[in-house]
Amino acid sequence: MRAPTDTIAAPLFPRNLPWVNAPAGGQVSIIQRDRPLLVEFWDFCRPNSMRTLPYVKAWHERYAADGLRVVGVHCPGFEPSRDEQGVRDAVARLQIAHPVLIDSELELWQEYENEGWPARYLFDGRARLFEFHYGEGDYAGTELAIQRLLGVEREPLEPVRLQDAPDAVLARQSEDRPGAHQGPYEAGGVWAVLSGGGELSFTAADGASGLVEVSHAGAYELVDHTRHTAGELTLSCGAGVVCHATCFAPGLAS
Repeated sequence: MRAPTDTIAAPLFPRNLPWVNAPAGGQVSIIQRDRPLLVEFWDFCRPNSMRTLPYVKAWHERYAADGLRVVGVHCPGFEPSRDEQGVRDAVARLQIAHPVLIDSELELWQEYENEGWPARYLFDGRARLFEFHYGEGDYAGTELAIQRLLGVEREPLEPVRLQDAPDAVLARQSEDRPGAHQGPYEAGGVWAVLSGGGELSFTAADGASGLVEVSHAGAYELVDHTRHTAGELTLSCGAGVVCHATCFAPGLAS
């Protein structure tokens, strides 16, 4: 969404918070003249953040040489993602190359008056807000805005999933549930927020079933139906596994 004015300045990054992948000196400056800045609020335990992450990584890789700076701000939405070392491990595991600010107490989140995960804010070379977006989607719109600020023209990235296409029509999914959900659901995909170590077994619509090996805290994709699908879900956590939430992703409308 285009910013309502060009006078909204980027809040400064707090000096007391830790960074991953920060440049020499351990801090990232809000403003570098004529260099746009993309700030992405995310959480490695939230499925919608994980579905957006491939685009954020690709924009960093694709446009860093043209002047774009990308900064991830990690704000926890679940207890396991409050752990600083857990965030550092996730950044390494997910092969994130851009700088990540660890905002475990939601300090910068409050400065932005942020409304959820994921959220991205694109600032121009004067650190003035140019465009913002809450939630998943509109990836092509964000990339075209990046190109306008950089003065480049390229074909936007191909959608990672069919559901991400600009013309995709999505059906509303079931609400996320705390813990391991047992019962009916409607969605295009099923995720679980897990921690600990061990196995989780599941059965879902269309005969989908499986066993997930849990080796770290995070969001685990269980089923990708692509299209909106209704059925029954059962989750069974083995000893040592904690299911913090069952989350549902939208699917293509039939």
